[in-house]
Amino acid sequence: MSTPLQALGASLTDVSRRLRLQTTSRPQLLPTHNQRQSLTGFEDELNTYLPPTQVSLIKRAYYYAEQAHYGQARRTGEPYVTHPLAVATVLARMHMDHESIMAALLHDVIEDTGVSKEDIRTQFGEEVADLVDGVSKLTHVEFDSAEIKQAENFQKMALAMARDIRVILVKLADRLHNMRTLGALKPEAKKRIANETLDIYAPIATRLGMNEVRMEFEDLGLRTLYPMRARRIEAAREAARGRRKQLIEDITEQLEQALARDNIEGHVVGREKHLYSIYSKMREKRKSFSDIMDIFAFRVIVDDVDACYRTLGVVHSLYKPVPGEFKDYIAIPKANGYQSLHTVLRGMHGVPIEIQIRTRDMEDMANNGIAAHWLYKSNQDTANIPQMRAREWVKGLLEMQQTAGNSLEFIESVKVDLFPDEVYVFTPRGKIMELPKGACAVDFAYAVHTDVGNRCVACRINNQLAPLSEPLESGVSVEIVTSPAGRPTPSWLNFVVTARARSQIRHFLKQQQHEDSVALGQKLLTKAIAALSPDDVIDGTIIKTRVEEHYPASNYETILTDLALGNQLPQVVAATLLGQSGASLENDQSAMEIKGTEGYVLVYAKCCCPLPGDPIEGFLSPDRGLVVHRETCRNLDDLREQPERLMPLRWDDQIEGAYPVALRIEMANQRGMIATLATKLSAIGLNIERISTQDESVHFSNIIIELQLNSRVHLARVMKRIRVMEGVRKVVRCSRR
Repeated sequence: MSTPLQALGASLTDVSRRLRLQTTSRPQLLPTHNQRQSLTGFEDELNTYLPPTQVSLIKRAYYYAEQAHYGQARRTGEPYVTHPLAVATVLARMHMDHESIMAALLHDVIEDTGVSKEDIRTQFGEEVADLVDGVSKLTHVEFDSAEIKQAENFQKMALAMARDIRVILVKLADRLHNMRTLGALKPEAKKRIANETLDIYAPIATRLGMNEVRMEFEDLGLRTLYPMRARRIEAAREAARGRRKQLIEDITEQLEQALARDNIEGHVVGREKHLYSIYSKMREKRKSFSDIMDIFAFRVIVDDVDACYRTLGVVHSLYKPVPGEFKDYIAIPKANGYQSLHTVLRGMHGVPIEIQIRTRDMEDMANNGIAAHWLYKSNQDTANIPQMRAREWVKGLLEMQQTAGNSLEFIESVKVDLFPDEVYVFTPRGKIMELPKGACAVDFAYAVHTDVGNRCVACRINNQLAPLSEPLESGVSVEIVTSPAGRPTPSWLNFVVTARARSQIRHFLKQQQHEDSVALGQKLLTKAIAALSPDDVIDGTIIKTRVEEHYPASNYETILTDLALGNQLPQVVAATLLGQSGASLENDQSAMEIKGTEGYVLVYAKCCCPLPGDPIEGFLSPDRGLVVHRETCRNLDDLREQPERLMPLRWDDQIEGAYPVALRIEMANQRGMIATLATKLSAIGLNIERISTQDESVHFSNIIIELQLNSRVHLARVMKRIRVMEGVRKVVRCSRR
């Protein structure tokens, strides 16, 4: 059995061989004084919480990385190994496990040197190799744009996080040191990295409860993107600090004395807003610097949860609380596991005071989140809340990734979910559900289960029927009414806010559109074949076989989808399958029957608003599908120049459903005319989808209304009712807006 020293020597020899370096040669880049100092401080930090055996493994990983990066330098001129050392130091200060720190030291070895993942596996084990591989950048992949590259990189990172969530912690530490050392880069690169950090990495740090990392990301991003604004805000903060010093000391002394009178051991500290927080509030709330800095913030750290609530009573007796500004995040933690009591008080001279009350463990969790008291591979009984919630979030990322159409759609969904304020609602059984602010019943349904969301038809909020689009408020009870016939509609995308709901709705609609496209394409192809070969009955299996023979590059369903969307013409495909040429359907007078339920590949033209009972004709439009027009539609005159795309249609005898129709009503100008019209239409059971007015003259106005009607007969009855109304001069069908 080899000793650790022998193993280290073997590893160095091996990597030297791969890099074609001589281990006996003197390094060209000698460790600087700062590097030696950093290494000593790094080792001291490790010794505070890790056993000597694990510290030895980490040191071995450092020397391996140092040898692997031999001869490489950063843009600042420092040896490259200073970067992985700095990344590892960030994790060490969070008291991360030794495998994470080893991965941090080795995270650029695969990308920037000749060392392979297999080499790292041999030297340091499977877990370290997987962590390093998960963090490695995607430099060998070419993308069409920077946006796609960013999206693809994040998608890969999500997959790596699913295998081992420590990947994201190493990645955040890597990004943190890169942000600290942006000075050597070109201005364009600085801005790109800063924007990416603020858009993706800072919200991820928030989601994982890593508040200190998030604040540093934001401040560094602000200084990079808006250096002048950052300097002015910082100067103003320094000036305000001197003016506020005495008042802060007085409030701190009062709070400490009040705690001492009630025998509560606690530590009171004044909180100072960081630069990005000040900037964001000034920009979003359009407030001046003085307005934001007028609020004094304090944090009280106590021993246990009982002391938190006792402290709350003490501060409320000392100053008057502001109604509606108390939040209990201890009883109901935030989605990232954050716990604290928040309250706002009116202090001396009417000064607003923000106070946070939490235990020492809560303070540590608020600053380091998932990285606090790391317990890797622990079960639910022993894992802390942030780690459990982080793993649930990663699981949700994987679900979104599977249903997203592409990487850009995926990252858009993630950005939506990173991470608004939460509301807390109850299920009928009393379980608390966390949802983003502005979430509706559909978001709630998809949070419960995908099938509940897909079959949702109605909801009850506090036992009262309510619209699905109504935003939910904290404390309400939500019950979802489902139906086997229920399904998502495209309109839901206009009001859902959670990434999960949005991605699942899009996935369902795409799947439904695909199925509808296949069904319509099959119907079109069958009709075209029957028109060209009326004497032959060709079985569906034979058609499929012939399609696969004549179109080897595409499968059967792809061809049918293209037919439904108008990308290919049915008669052309039919002629190809039958071995004919120059075939046409111009003389075919048989009409294809439509039921009006073919889904999203069958479109009713807005120019003429066809209704069951109207003579209709279809036009195969590329990318839109089969567009249904009335035969008398003027737009068909231009479309008849492409007879191969025209399709005779007729309505099914048993057709049901509602169809949009627009009416133009010429009505006398008088007070309350629209209200009168709406009342009359509502009385006969009609819903007005949209309404607008146009002044024709001083005495008359044109009112355009859009209704949902079920047939031409129904339309005639409605128009008759409208014509007899007082002040109505004319009613005609028109195009929809």
